[in-house]
Amino acid sequence: MNFTRILGVLLLIAGTASLATGGFSYTKDSTVVKLGPLELSAKEKEEVKLPVWLGVGAIAAGGLLLVLGGRKR
Repeated sequence: MNFTRILGVLLLIAGTASLATGGFSYTKDSTVVKLGPLELSAKEKEEVKLPVWLGVGAIAAGGLLLVLGGRKR
């Protein structure tokens, strides 16, 4: 398999995962108060929503790379 086909497969997988999950979340540590050696921190859960057009575009681009990437010139 050449690089173009591998990239196409990866885009197909990423686009499908994007449509299936709709986004991802992560936890961010932030310092709330710091008084000398004393420190108070909090954990915040952040959520990132991925737009539908991004997943559809990745699937379309991956499909095109698979179809056109195998052609010999």
